Amino acid sequence: MDTGWRYRIVSVLGVAVLSALAVVVVNNSAVQTTLGTVPPLGRLPTDPPSGAEFTIEMLLTVGVVTGSFLPLYKPRPRRIVDIVALAHKRVFVAVFALATIGYFDYSYKLPRMTILLLTPILLIVLPLWFIWLRRPSSRGDRAIIVGDDLDDIAVIAQEVELPLLGYLAPSPARTASTTQDGPMPTATDGGKGNELQHLGGLSRLEDILVEYDVDTAVLAFSNADRAEFFGALDACYEHGVDAKVHHSHADTVLTAGSDAGTLVDVAIEPWDLQDYLWKRAFDVAFSLTGLVLLFPVIVVIAVAIKLEDGGPILYRQERTAVFGETFDVFKFRSMTPEGESQTPTDDKDNDRITRVGGVLRKTHLDEIPQLWAILRGDMSVVGPRAVWTEEEHLLENDLEMWRKRWFVKPGLTGLAQINDVSSLDPDAKLRYDLQYVREQSLQYDLKIVVRQLWKVAVDVWTALVDSDGS
Repeated sequence: MDTGWRYRIVSVLGVAVLSALAVVVVNNSAVQTTLGTVPPLGRLPTDPPSGAEFTIEMLLTVGVVTGSFLPLYKPRPRRIVDIVALAHKRVFVAVFALATIGYFDYSYKLPRMTILLLTPILLIVLPLWFIWLRRPSSRGDRAIIVGDDLDDIAVIAQEVELPLLGYLAPSPARTASTTQDGPMPTATDGGKGNELQHLGGLSRLEDILVEYDVDTAVLAFSNADRAEFFGALDACYEHGVDAKVHHSHADTVLTAGSDAGTLVDVAIEPWDLQDYLWKRAFDVAFSLTGLVLLFPVIVVIAVAIKLEDGGPILYRQERTAVFGETFDVFKFRSMTPEGESQTPTDDKDNDRITRVGGVLRKTHLDEIPQLWAILRGDMSVVGPRAVWTEEEHLLENDLEMWRKRWFVKPGLTGLAQINDVSSLDPDAKLRYDLQYVREQSLQYDLKIVVRQLWKVAVDVWTALVDSDGS
């Protein structure tokens, strides 16, 4: 992707030209006559403007659309899915503006046929235009090294064949390392001696990715905490930058393949675009349907919890999400509101569970509020179970590969859940979670959801039978 004023000029001209061409296409008499046979469009007049009226329509449309796309003219690495989403938002802003302008008597009013036909064309061609601009330019791949150990950075810099722009490392690492301040000697570009420049600390990562239009970030963390390591991955994810690690560090990341080379690709986004969109669509449909159908049940549960002890209805807990970030998850309160322990405990050994809470846990109904987290996008229907953040630290220290779970959005259900494995058995839980990460697909998700719904139905029936018997 080109940067600077060249990118700005080319992107603006592209939007203007494509908008003008779209106006020409939709005002073609043959196009309007053909589309006028479609029942919803048949009621609209098919009288394309000409002369001065067409010129005004052309200038108005090009001006409004070009102005609406102002946020996209700044050169910035973006994921393709973000480019499409942002371009679609700007198209709707432009269409709304055109319709609003025509509302006033003293302004020019575009025919409804023109606006209706313009919208789908712009929704297709303008995102494709910005995706095309995102392609790598002729200057080749541009890479940086990001890490916390200068000795590791120096070794990796000598082994990789990518054209390196420099490296980022925190100041304490530079002070403690045997390599002092100043350019780092390395060997790239076919073995020619070069100096690898220090571009700043880890806090400057996002600025460097944008300023230098970086294509690849090589991670060289040896002793990084969760915030540093996954903060770097999150920055790469947000800016559409490929992340790689040295093969000796591959145990702590989710790799995209089984390459045995010096560098291994990090699977920042394990789902491809099509699967991701289908998965998100399924999450939204499932959560909305569940919240609507279960609304009467939600009311009954809320009343029952309040009547039992007068305490709060919902229980909030901080959980770990993608890239080690955190979010608040809500559940129906099933225990007396007292202090929490970081150590996982079995329900049978927990005397804080209330009478209503016991029923909710047996029937899994305490999980209903998590449908809201799924709708918001913090969770998915299927994925590794979101673990309490304080508990996560304990599990992370015991299991080296635990971080691999953080490359996938946590789920309401998953392989571990349908096999009745919890954090009480972290090794088995990690095996199931990593198996899901390797085999995930929408079809796989549907199978897990069906099994989970069957388990819930069986548990609800068992609870009803037990209550009748007692």
